[in-house]
Amino acid sequence: MYLLGYDIGSSSIKAALVRSDTGEKIASVQSPETEMDILAPAPSWAEQHPETWWSNLCLATKKLLQITSVQPDSICGIGIAYQMHGLVLVDKNGKVLRPSIIWCDGRAVEIGNRASDEIGHERCLSHLLNLPGNFTASKLSWVKENEPHIYDQIHHIMLPGDYIALRLTGETLTTPSGLSEGILWDFKKDNVADLVLDYFGFDKKLLPAIVPTFSLQGALTQAAAEATGLKTGIPVSYRAGDQPNNAMSLNVLEPGEIAATGGTSGVVYGVVNSPVFDPQSRVNSFAHVNHTKSHPRIGILLCINGAGSQYAWLKKNLADSGSSYGEMEKSASKVGPGSDGLCILPFGNGAERMLGNKNIGSKIINLHFNQHTKAHLYRAALEGIAFSFVYGMDILKNMSLNVQVMRVGNDNLFQSAIFSSTISNLIGSRIELVETTGAVGAAKAAGVATGFFSSVNEAMKGGKVVKVYEPTNMNGVYSAAYRAWEEELEEALE
Repeated sequence: MYLLGYDIGSSSIKAALVRSDTGEKIASVQSPETEMDILAPAPSWAEQHPETWWSNLCLATKKLLQITSVQPDSICGIGIAYQMHGLVLVDKNGKVLRPSIIWCDGRAVEIGNRASDEIGHERCLSHLLNLPGNFTASKLSWVKENEPHIYDQIHHIMLPGDYIALRLTGETLTTPSGLSEGILWDFKKDNVADLVLDYFGFDKKLLPAIVPTFSLQGALTQAAAEATGLKTGIPVSYRAGDQPNNAMSLNVLEPGEIAATGGTSGVVYGVVNSPVFDPQSRVNSFAHVNHTKSHPRIGILLCINGAGSQYAWLKKNLADSGSSYGEMEKSASKVGPGSDGLCILPFGNGAERMLGNKNIGSKIINLHFNQHTKAHLYRAALEGIAFSFVYGMDILKNMSLNVQVMRVGNDNLFQSAIFSSTISNLIGSRIELVETTGAVGAAKAAGVATGFFSSVNEAMKGGKVVKVYEPTNMNGVYSAAYRAWEEELEEALE
């Protein structure tokens, strides 16, 4: 028997099959092979058609069945991970009313800021753990203000994963974790955030019925079975946002554990055991996948826009034609920690939330033409991104997140020994590279409510650790370089 997991991203739809008895990955695919389009009808807007997600999910499923020869009647559960903070609107027939306003759309920033001021920052943070910001609730308010003819037709609002589950099962549902990422969950009342609904004038009926993250959430319909090549009746038994799901996939479930990714942007996601928030809202707190009122598990999310995008820029514009990241790493390794004084601030991909939403750009500092080479630039770039992770993690430490271990996927920037060793030395903790993906994690999670695993912990254990980075006795060298970098950052922020 097998479990099927989906990861509904803004770039592609990933699907994976795992064995229900062992959790072993059988195969994974994605569709399309190139990135899906993101529509930008106006500056700072970002939209996608939900039908594009669905059509690529169908293609990915059929491809997965074809390459594995797994029979549809041997699949016994489906789990869904999805891009967070998006807004999907459907009418009473389940028809999508407009393109989804996705996570990176910036049109609702001022609406969220106004809501924060008028509701009150302290009240927002103590109840919601966040300010309304540019999240799902604020995006819905934008529709209400600017597209009343659309708003008046809304039967339900959904997150992207809720919509995919609707297409699979015909059931319109959501979860407390999902509502928390939309800033629609009140942690003090352990219920829907009436203070947000009342402020914006939203009818509570717009929200779908609420089910636990791990639960039987509907079964595959005949129409969905025909579209995907699967069999009717397969239960959908898990859904969660991509960052909580990625953390869970890395077995980050308990206080002190941290997951991280270093792709185009960088993410650090840590777990604490009480509803905490950052008074400056530089990081965001959400209900983790295993959160309950009696057993709180809050995921604290730090996002760094200027991360892999900077290193990719260097590769494209400065590296020799045809150079790989591995070759850049080899060159950079010939330079010692601190890059002989060369310093790079990596914040060139827009405003940074952890810097108070300032957009300071990327800066190359202390460049000496007779001393520094491309190798120095490569190392300084990797160190600058690593330093930005450490800088952000200091915020998490002030929220009582005591780092015990950091777990990361075996991809992106963490494959760089320079990058990973820099972080490991500065935070004084080990970093484990684990062989897993979000789609694999979602598939395993589907086995919890269907009874193949007795708990989330059992489902996620046993991930193969392919590499470990431990702090060395060179921390003084790294600390000196970090202090110099931090001084440059503080000067740029003035």
